[in-house]
Amino acid sequence: MILFGLDRFLADSRLRQPLAGRRIALLANPASVTHELTHALDALAALPDIQLTAAFGPQHGSKGDKQDNMVESANFTDSRLGIPVFSLYGETRRLTEAMLETFDVLLVDLQDLGCRIYTFITTLRYVLEDCAARKKSVWILDRPNPAGRPIEGLKLKAGWESFVGAGPMPMRHGLTLGELACWFVARLHLDVEYRIIPMQGWKADDSPGFGWPLLERAWVNPSPNAANLSMARAYAGTVLLEGTTLSEGRGITRPLELFGAPDVDVCLLRAEMEKLAPLWLQGCRLREIWFEPTFHKHVGKLCHGIQFHVEHPHYAHERFRPWRLLALVFKTIRRLYPDYPLWRDFAYEYEFERLPIDLINGSPLLRQWVDDPAARPDDLDEIARIDEKEWESERREFLLYS
Repeated sequence: MILFGLDRFLADSRLRQPLAGRRIALLANPASVTHELTHALDALAALPDIQLTAAFGPQHGSKGDKQDNMVESANFTDSRLGIPVFSLYGETRRLTEAMLETFDVLLVDLQDLGCRIYTFITTLRYVLEDCAARKKSVWILDRPNPAGRPIEGLKLKAGWESFVGAGPMPMRHGLTLGELACWFVARLHLDVEYRIIPMQGWKADDSPGFGWPLLERAWVNPSPNAANLSMARAYAGTVLLEGTTLSEGRGITRPLELFGAPDVDVCLLRAEMEKLAPLWLQGCRLREIWFEPTFHKHVGKLCHGIQFHVEHPHYAHERFRPWRLLALVFKTIRRLYPDYPLWRDFAYEYEFERLPIDLINGSPLLRQWVDDPAARPDDLDEIARIDEKEWESERREFLLYS
């Protein structure tokens, strides 16, 4: 049986002994649940040896109710426990002095998706930095990386740090949140008391989940559009769509597993993709679809698109490369429709100057490759492989699980 960090923390009182007499806060959201689907806040409140004094929520709110980016959550008081619940995606994304005064140890129990742009990673970095500055402790109750160990994408370049870019890692980093915490502490030279409560029995390469214990644990959305394991597997590619005018499926029932638009011939697009870089289409099944978003991009318009099926038996874990797959979509659109208004220009995660597609990728390199008529798939593959190889070596010392 696979035990997440929270399950081990609750079951073994010896793990909790160092917390005796200390005020405890919890950073969590709706996916922070036990094997029996009890929320971490309720489970911790039931422990007689834990003094729970505050709670925190990341982007989308501690209740997971905020649908889109840059939709902020307010602070409130938990009606059952009578403790403050602070938002780290509201008036501030940092721990304030008032927040830091409410606890001695912060427990972090967040389900990540294994993608650099997922903002829980940045929130983790911020709380580690803020707690280091005030000599507060941080404990990570570790959870799986549902995308598993594969590495893919360009590393974030210096000067491109943002709330969707916490550090120089590739888009698909292959670490758990606990392992990322170790990397942040080492890279940023943080003088912070921290501890990882690791999982027990987690094997990232085991099928059919390849990172997620598919037969043992229920999936709870860590954010409103992270509806299932298929989304988590595709997300390192489909999140790029947020920087484009193409729909990523918000406003329908399978967001971030597909793309579409009212003015793209998908049959022609797919045929050209297969000619241009057939190896980048491996590991999944592509299916032509039609959909009409009820909100967000192209609302009320019939969109022609492709869904990326990464469910068993259509999924080949080691061959599926979602970042390259969506890069190929953009490149092929640019070749077929040279004047297509592909790149979206709007305020994205509190950045108002740089294009969202560049912010998402952590540099302009992908956009420049797409827009360069002479650039070939091998050109992007070459520079990405350099970054991927460097990251594979860099992350090795932080792996907690065989």
